[in-house]
Amino acid sequence: MATPPREPPEDARKQSFWMPGNYKRTVHRTDQSYQACNDIMACFLERAKVEKQYAQQLSQWSSKWKSIVDSRPLYGSLMRAWQCFFTSTERLSALHSSISQSLISEEGERVRAWQKETFPKKMFCGFRESYDNDTSFSRVQKPWTKKLKKLDSVRLSYHKACQKEQTVIDKEKQANESETTPEKQQKLTAAREKATEEKEKVRERYEKVLEEVTSCTPRYMEEMEAIFDQSQEEERKRISFLKQAFLSIHRHLDITNNESVKAVYSELHHTLMSISEQDDLRWWKNNRGPGMPTDWPKIEEWVPPVKKPKRKKKDRKGQESRPVMIGGVKVRALYDYVGEEGDELSFKAGEVFLKVEEEDDQGWCRGILSGGKEGFYPANYVEVVE
Repeated sequence: MATPPREPPEDARKQSFWMPGNYKRTVHRTDQSYQACNDIMACFLERAKVEKQYAQQLSQWSSKWKSIVDSRPLYGSLMRAWQCFFTSTERLSALHSSISQSLISEEGERVRAWQKETFPKKMFCGFRESYDNDTSFSRVQKPWTKKLKKLDSVRLSYHKACQKEQTVIDKEKQANESETTPEKQQKLTAAREKATEEKEKVRERYEKVLEEVTSCTPRYMEEMEAIFDQSQEEERKRISFLKQAFLSIHRHLDITNNESVKAVYSELHHTLMSISEQDDLRWWKNNRGPGMPTDWPKIEEWVPPVKKPKRKKKDRKGQESRPVMIGGVKVRALYDYVGEEGDELSFKAGEVFLKVEEEDDQGWCRGILSGGKEGFYPANYVEVVE
Protein backbone atom coordinates (compact mmCIF):
# COMPACT_ATOMS: atom_id res chain seq x y z
CA MET A 1 0.00 0.00 0.00
CA ALA A 2 1.48 3.31 -1.10
CA THR A 3 2.24 5.87 1.57
CA PRO A 4 0.22 9.07 1.07
CA PRO A 5 2.36 12.12 0.28
CA ARG A 6 3.25 14.12 3.33
CA GLU A 7 1.92 17.65 3.47
CA PRO A 8 4.58 20.35 3.53
CA PRO A 9 5.15 21.69 7.02
CA GLU A 10 3.19 24.83 7.75
CA ASP A 11 5.14 28.03 8.25
CA ALA A 12 5.74 28.34 12.01
CA ARG A 13 5.38 32.10 11.75
CA LYS A 14 1.80 31.69 10.53
CA GLN A 15 1.04 29.67 13.69
CA SER A 16 2.28 32.47 15.93
CA PHE A 17 -0.09 33.89 18.52
CA TRP A 18 0.44 37.35 17.02
CA MET A 19 -0.85 36.44 13.57
CA PRO A 20 -4.51 37.23 12.72
CA GLY A 21 -7.05 34.85 14.27
CA ASN A 22 -4.53 32.73 16.17
CA TYR A 23 -5.72 34.14 19.48
CA LYS A 24 -8.77 31.86 18.99
CA ARG A 25 -6.83 28.99 20.55
CA THR A 26 -6.62 30.97 23.80
CA VAL A 27 -10.31 31.83 23.58
CA HIS A 28 -11.27 28.18 23.02
CA ARG A 29 -9.22 27.15 26.05
CA THR A 30 -12.15 28.18 28.28
CA ASP A 31 -14.47 25.75 26.49
CA GLN A 32 -11.79 23.06 26.70
CA SER A 33 -11.36 23.64 30.45
CA TYR A 34 -15.11 23.25 30.92
CA GLN A 35 -15.01 19.99 29.00
CA ALA A 36 -12.01 18.87 31.06
CA CYS A 37 -14.15 19.24 34.20
CA ASN A 38 -16.82 17.03 32.62
CA ASP A 39 -14.16 14.46 31.76
CA ILE A 40 -12.74 14.50 35.29
CA MET A 41 -16.17 13.99 36.85
CA ALA A 42 -17.06 11.21 34.40
CA CYS A 43 -13.68 9.55 34.94
CA PHE A 44 -13.86 9.42 38.72
CA LEU A 45 -17.56 8.58 38.87
CA GLU A 46 -16.58 5.55 36.85
CA ARG A 47 -13.77 4.88 39.33
CA ALA A 48 -16.37 5.14 42.12
CA LYS A 49 -18.34 2.35 40.41
CA VAL A 50 -15.16 0.26 40.26
CA GLU A 51 -14.62 0.78 43.99
CA LYS A 52 -18.24 -0.14 44.75
CA GLN A 53 -18.06 -3.28 42.60
CA TYR A 54 -14.79 -4.27 44.27
CA ALA A 55 -16.38 -3.78 47.71
CA GLN A 56 -19.31 -5.98 46.69
CA GLN A 57 -16.99 -8.67 45.34
CA LEU A 58 -14.99 -8.65 48.57
CA SER A 59 -18.18 -9.00 50.60
CA GLN A 60 -19.49 -11.81 48.37
CA TRP A 61 -16.19 -13.67 48.60
CA SER A 62 -16.16 -13.31 52.40
CA SER A 63 -19.79 -14.46 52.79
CA LYS A 64 -19.25 -17.46 50.53
CA TRP A 65 -16.21 -18.73 52.38
CA LYS A 66 -17.58 -17.96 55.83
CA SER A 67 -20.30 -20.53 55.22
CA ILE A 68 -17.78 -23.07 53.94
CA VAL A 69 -15.23 -22.70 56.72
CA ASP A 70 -17.39 -24.26 59.46
CA SER A 71 -17.48 -27.57 57.60
CA ARG A 72 -13.73 -27.68 57.04
CA PRO A 73 -11.27 -29.70 59.17
CA LEU A 74 -9.33 -26.77 60.60
CA TYR A 75 -9.75 -25.96 64.30
CA GLY A 76 -8.37 -23.88 67.15
CA SER A 77 -6.04 -20.96 66.47
CA LEU A 78 -5.63 -22.05 62.84
CA MET A 79 -9.39 -21.77 62.36
CA ARG A 80 -9.45 -18.35 64.04
CA ALA A 81 -6.67 -17.16 61.72
CA TRP A 82 -8.60 -18.35 58.69
CA GLN A 83 -11.78 -16.62 59.91
CA CYS A 84 -9.80 -13.43 60.51
CA PHE A 85 -9.25 -13.15 56.75
CA PHE A 86 -13.01 -12.83 56.29
CA THR A 87 -13.38 -10.32 59.11
CA SER A 88 -10.61 -8.14 57.66
CA THR A 89 -12.14 -8.48 54.19
CA GLU A 90 -15.48 -7.17 55.44
CA ARG A 91 -13.71 -4.16 56.90
CA LEU A 92 -11.88 -3.55 53.63
CA SER A 93 -15.17 -3.90 51.77
CA ALA A 94 -16.67 -1.18 53.96
CA LEU A 95 -13.61 1.01 53.33
CA HIS A 96 -13.83 0.72 49.54
CA SER A 97 -17.56 1.33 49.71
CA SER A 98 -16.87 4.55 51.63
CA ILE A 99 -14.26 5.54 49.00
CA SER A 100 -16.90 5.09 46.30
CA GLN A 101 -19.36 7.23 48.23
CA SER A 102 -16.75 9.94 48.88
CA LEU A 103 -15.81 10.19 45.19
CA ILE A 104 -19.46 10.73 44.30
CA SER A 105 -20.80 12.84 47.15
CA GLU A 106 -17.68 14.86 47.98
CA GLU A 107 -15.40 15.20 44.96
CA GLY A 108 -18.01 14.95 42.22
CA GLU A 109 -20.27 17.52 43.85
CA ARG A 110 -17.34 19.82 44.64
CA VAL A 111 -16.08 19.89 41.04
CA ARG A 112 -19.62 20.27 39.70
CA ALA A 113 -20.36 23.22 42.02
CA TRP A 114 -17.04 24.89 41.17
CA GLN A 115 -17.62 24.36 37.44
CA LYS A 116 -21.03 26.00 37.62
CA GLU A 117 -19.60 29.02 39.48
CA THR A 118 -16.44 29.37 37.35
CA PHE A 119 -18.01 29.13 33.89
CA PRO A 120 -20.97 31.56 33.77
CA LYS A 121 -22.76 31.63 30.42
CA LYS A 122 -23.83 34.57 28.31
CA MET A 123 -27.17 34.45 26.51
CA PHE A 124 -26.68 32.96 23.01
CA CYS A 125 -22.90 33.50 23.20
CA GLY A 126 -21.52 30.51 25.07
CA PHE A 127 -19.33 31.23 28.06
CA ARG A 128 -18.98 34.84 29.20
CA GLU A 129 -15.19 34.55 29.52
CA SER A 130 -14.86 33.22 25.94
CA TYR A 131 -17.06 36.00 24.61
CA ASP A 132 -15.20 38.74 26.50
CA ASN A 133 -11.76 37.44 25.44
CA ASP A 134 -12.80 37.04 21.82
CA THR A 135 -14.24 40.55 21.74
CA SER A 136 -11.16 42.09 23.36
CA PHE A 137 -8.64 40.26 21.18
CA SER A 138 -10.63 41.08 18.04
CA ARG A 139 -10.88 44.78 18.92
CA VAL A 140 -7.11 45.08 19.47
CA GLN A 141 -6.10 42.98 16.46
CA LYS A 142 -8.49 44.48 13.92
CA PRO A 143 -6.53 47.71 13.08
CA TRP A 144 -3.21 45.86 13.14
CA THR A 145 -4.61 43.16 10.82
CA LYS A 146 -5.82 45.85 8.44
CA LYS A 147 -2.31 47.32 8.25
CA LEU A 148 -0.84 43.85 7.87
CA LYS A 149 -3.10 43.12 4.88
CA LYS A 150 -2.04 46.42 3.32
CA LEU A 151 1.59 45.45 3.92
CA ASP A 152 1.06 42.07 2.25
CA SER A 153 -0.54 43.76 -0.74
CA VAL A 154 2.39 46.18 -1.13
CA ARG A 155 4.84 43.33 -0.64
CA LEU A 156 3.26 41.39 -3.49
CA SER A 157 3.38 44.52 -5.69
CA TYR A 158 7.04 45.00 -4.88
CA HIS A 159 7.89 41.38 -5.66
CA LYS A 160 6.05 41.65 -9.00
CA ALA A 161 8.00 44.81 -9.81
CA CYS A 162 11.26 43.05 -8.94
CA GLN A 163 10.27 40.12 -11.13
CA LYS A 164 9.37 42.44 -14.00
CA GLU A 165 12.72 44.25 -13.67
CA GLN A 166 14.59 40.96 -13.64
CA THR A 167 12.79 39.84 -16.81
CA VAL A 168 13.79 43.03 -18.66
CA ILE A 169 17.39 42.69 -17.41
CA ASP A 170 17.57 39.13 -18.72
CA LYS A 171 16.23 40.22 -22.14
CA GLU A 172 18.76 43.07 -22.30
CA LYS A 173 21.56 40.67 -21.41
CA GLN A 174 20.52 38.25 -24.12
CA ALA A 175 20.37 41.13 -26.62
CA ASN A 176 23.92 42.18 -25.71
CA GLU A 177 25.15 38.65 -26.31
CA SER A 178 23.47 38.42 -29.73
CA GLU A 179 23.46 40.68 -32.77
CA THR A 180 20.61 43.13 -32.33
CA THR A 181 19.93 46.50 -33.87
CA PRO A 182 20.82 49.60 -31.89
CA GLU A 183 17.18 50.66 -31.92
CA LYS A 184 16.07 47.43 -30.22
CA GLN A 185 18.97 47.69 -27.78
CA GLN A 186 17.94 51.21 -26.95
CA LYS A 187 14.31 50.13 -26.33
CA LEU A 188 15.42 47.33 -23.97
CA THR A 189 17.61 49.75 -22.02
CA ALA A 190 14.73 52.21 -21.69
CA ALA A 191 12.39 49.39 -20.54
CA ARG A 192 14.94 48.29 -17.91
CA GLU A 193 15.31 51.83 -16.59
CA LYS A 194 11.52 52.22 -16.42
CA ALA A 195 11.11 48.87 -14.61
CA THR A 196 13.82 49.85 -12.14
CA GLU A 197 12.16 53.20 -11.52
CA GLU A 198 8.77 51.54 -10.91
CA LYS A 199 10.38 49.00 -8.57
CA GLU A 200 11.97 51.78 -6.52
CA LYS A 201 8.65 53.60 -6.23
CA VAL A 202 6.91 50.46 -5.07
CA ARG A 203 9.75 49.78 -2.64
CA GLU A 204 9.39 53.26 -1.17
CA ARG A 205 5.68 52.60 -0.65
CA TYR A 206 6.49 49.16 0.79
CA GLU A 207 8.98 50.67 3.26
CA LYS A 208 6.48 53.31 4.29
CA VAL A 209 3.72 50.79 5.02
CA LEU A 210 6.23 48.57 6.84
CA GLU A 211 7.24 51.53 8.97
CA GLU A 212 3.57 52.12 9.85
CA VAL A 213 3.13 48.48 10.86
CA THR A 214 6.36 48.50 12.84
CA SER A 215 5.44 51.69 14.68
CA CYS A 216 2.08 50.35 15.86
CA THR A 217 3.36 46.84 16.67
CA PRO A 218 4.60 47.61 20.25
CA ARG A 219 1.23 48.97 21.30
CA TYR A 220 -0.51 46.07 19.57
CA MET A 221 1.70 43.59 21.45
CA GLU A 222 1.17 45.37 24.77
CA GLU A 223 -2.62 45.32 24.46
CA MET A 224 -2.70 41.71 23.26
CA GLU A 225 -0.47 40.59 26.12
CA ALA A 226 -2.66 42.40 28.67
CA ILE A 227 -5.71 40.45 27.50
CA PHE A 228 -3.68 37.24 27.29
CA ASP A 229 -2.34 37.72 30.85
CA GLN A 230 -5.90 38.10 32.14
CA SER A 231 -6.82 34.85 30.39
CA GLN A 232 -3.74 33.21 31.88
CA GLU A 233 -4.79 34.26 35.39
CA GLU A 234 -8.21 32.66 34.93
CA GLU A 235 -6.55 29.49 33.68
CA ARG A 236 -4.11 29.57 36.61
CA LYS A 237 -7.05 29.58 39.03
CA ARG A 238 -8.59 26.62 37.20
CA ILE A 239 -5.35 24.64 37.25
CA SER A 240 -4.88 25.43 40.94
CA PHE A 241 -8.39 24.21 41.78
CA LEU A 242 -8.04 21.04 39.73
CA LYS A 243 -4.70 20.35 41.37
CA GLN A 244 -6.38 20.47 44.77
CA ALA A 245 -9.22 18.30 43.46
CA PHE A 246 -6.72 15.71 42.21
CA LEU A 247 -4.92 15.77 45.57
CA SER A 248 -8.22 15.29 47.38
CA ILE A 249 -9.11 12.36 45.12
CA HIS A 250 -5.65 10.93 45.76
CA ARG A 251 -6.27 11.23 49.51
CA HIS A 252 -9.38 9.08 49.14
CA LEU A 253 -7.76 6.51 46.88
CA ASP A 254 -4.42 6.22 48.69
CA ILE A 255 -5.18 3.57 51.29
CA THR A 256 -1.51 2.93 52.04
CA ASN A 257 -1.57 5.64 54.74
CA ASN A 258 -5.08 4.88 55.97
CA GLU A 259 -4.96 4.05 59.67
CA SER A 260 -7.97 1.72 59.48
CA VAL A 261 -6.27 -0.30 56.72
CA LYS A 262 -3.09 -0.48 58.75
CA ALA A 263 -5.15 -1.68 61.72
CA VAL A 264 -6.87 -4.35 59.59
CA TYR A 265 -3.61 -5.86 58.41
CA SER A 266 -1.93 -5.38 61.77
CA GLU A 267 -4.69 -7.34 63.50
CA LEU A 268 -4.64 -9.97 60.77
CA HIS A 269 -0.88 -10.36 61.14
CA HIS A 270 -1.21 -10.59 64.91
CA THR A 271 -3.86 -13.31 64.56
CA LEU A 272 -1.71 -15.24 62.10
CA MET A 273 1.29 -14.99 64.42
CA SER A 274 -0.85 -16.29 67.30
CA ILE A 275 -1.36 -19.64 65.55
CA SER A 276 -0.06 -22.14 68.14
CA GLU A 277 0.63 -25.77 67.35
CA GLN A 278 0.57 -26.70 71.04
CA ASP A 279 -2.72 -24.90 71.75
CA ASP A 280 -4.42 -26.47 68.74
CA LEU A 281 -3.16 -29.96 69.58
CA ARG A 282 -4.27 -29.48 73.18
CA TRP A 283 -7.73 -28.35 72.01
CA TRP A 284 -8.06 -31.44 69.84
CA LYS A 285 -6.99 -33.71 72.67
CA ASN A 286 -9.50 -32.18 75.07
CA ASN A 287 -12.38 -31.93 72.59
CA ARG A 288 -11.81 -34.79 70.18
CA GLY A 289 -9.26 -37.06 71.92
CA PRO A 290 -8.44 -38.80 75.17
CA GLY A 291 -8.74 -35.59 77.16
CA MET A 292 -12.52 -35.55 76.64
CA PRO A 293 -14.60 -36.24 79.78
CA THR A 294 -16.54 -39.50 79.76
CA ASP A 295 -19.24 -41.16 81.85
CA TRP A 296 -17.74 -44.54 82.66
CA PRO A 297 -20.22 -47.39 83.12
CA LYS A 298 -21.91 -47.54 86.54
CA ILE A 299 -25.17 -48.62 88.01
CA GLU A 300 -27.99 -46.31 86.90
CA GLU A 301 -31.09 -46.21 89.04
CA TRP A 302 -34.38 -46.62 87.26
CA VAL A 303 -36.45 -43.44 87.07
CA PRO A 304 -40.12 -43.85 86.24
CA PRO A 305 -41.09 -41.96 83.06
CA VAL A 306 -43.08 -38.79 83.56
CA LYS A 307 -46.24 -38.64 81.55
CA LYS A 308 -46.92 -35.26 80.07
CA PRO A 309 -50.58 -34.31 80.54
CA LYS A 310 -52.55 -33.41 77.47
CA ARG A 311 -53.47 -29.77 77.44
CA LYS A 312 -56.62 -28.35 75.95
CA LYS A 313 -56.99 -24.63 75.57
CA LYS A 314 -59.72 -23.23 77.78
CA ASP A 315 -61.72 -20.12 77.24
CA ARG A 316 -60.76 -16.94 79.04
CA LYS A 317 -63.69 -17.26 81.44
CA GLY A 318 -62.43 -20.62 82.66
CA GLN A 319 -58.92 -19.26 83.14
CA GLU A 320 -60.09 -16.32 85.20
CA SER A 321 -61.99 -18.64 87.57
CA ARG A 322 -58.81 -20.38 88.76
CA PRO A 323 -57.36 -19.04 92.03
CA VAL A 324 -54.31 -16.80 91.69
CA MET A 325 -51.54 -17.22 94.27
CA ILE A 326 -50.48 -13.92 95.79
CA GLY A 327 -46.68 -13.60 95.49
CA GLY A 328 -46.40 -17.10 94.02
CA VAL A 329 -44.75 -20.25 95.30
CA LYS A 330 -41.18 -21.26 94.48
CA VAL A 331 -40.91 -24.52 92.54
CA ARG A 332 -37.94 -26.44 91.16
CA ALA A 333 -38.00 -28.24 87.80
CA LEU A 334 -37.46 -32.00 88.04
CA TYR A 335 -36.98 -32.51 84.34
CA ASP A 336 -36.21 -30.54 81.20
CA TYR A 337 -39.24 -29.26 79.39
CA VAL A 338 -39.58 -27.55 76.00
CA GLY A 339 -42.84 -25.68 75.47
CA GLU A 340 -44.74 -26.70 72.37
CA GLU A 341 -47.19 -23.80 72.31
CA GLY A 342 -46.49 -20.10 72.37
CA ASP A 343 -48.01 -19.73 75.83
CA GLU A 344 -46.00 -22.59 77.39
CA LEU A 345 -42.76 -22.22 79.38
CA SER A 346 -39.46 -23.98 78.61
CA PHE A 347 -36.95 -24.81 81.38
CA LYS A 348 -34.09 -27.05 82.43
CA ALA A 349 -34.03 -29.58 85.28
CA GLY A 350 -33.05 -27.81 88.53
CA GLU A 351 -34.28 -24.39 87.42
CA VAL A 352 -36.27 -22.51 90.12
CA PHE A 353 -39.21 -20.25 89.28
CA LEU A 354 -42.58 -19.13 90.64
CA LYS A 355 -45.93 -20.91 90.42
CA VAL A 356 -48.66 -18.22 90.32
CA GLU A 357 -51.79 -20.35 89.67
CA GLU A 358 -52.87 -23.71 91.02
CA GLU A 359 -53.05 -26.84 88.90
CA ASP A 360 -56.10 -27.08 86.67
CA ASP A 361 -58.18 -30.19 86.00
CA GLN A 362 -55.88 -31.05 83.06
CA GLY A 363 -52.68 -31.09 85.14
CA TRP A 364 -51.28 -27.67 84.12
CA CYS A 365 -50.09 -24.73 86.23
CA ARG A 366 -49.22 -21.14 85.39
CA GLY A 367 -45.76 -19.87 86.32
CA ILE A 368 -43.24 -17.05 85.84
CA LEU A 369 -39.60 -17.72 84.99
CA SER A 370 -36.78 -15.68 86.53
CA GLY A 371 -36.49 -13.77 83.25
CA GLY A 372 -40.10 -12.60 83.58
CA LYS A 373 -41.73 -14.82 80.98
CA GLU A 374 -45.16 -16.10 82.03
CA GLY A 375 -46.85 -19.26 80.76
CA PHE A 376 -48.14 -22.79 81.41
CA TYR A 377 -46.15 -25.90 82.41
CA PRO A 378 -47.00 -29.53 83.43
CA ALA A 379 -47.62 -29.69 87.20
CA ASN A 380 -45.88 -33.09 87.56
CA TYR A 381 -42.60 -31.68 86.13
CA VAL A 382 -41.86 -29.60 89.25
CA GLU A 383 -41.73 -29.83 93.01
CA VAL A 384 -42.31 -27.15 95.65
CA VAL A 385 -39.11 -25.72 97.12
CA GLU A 386 -39.19 -26.09 100.94
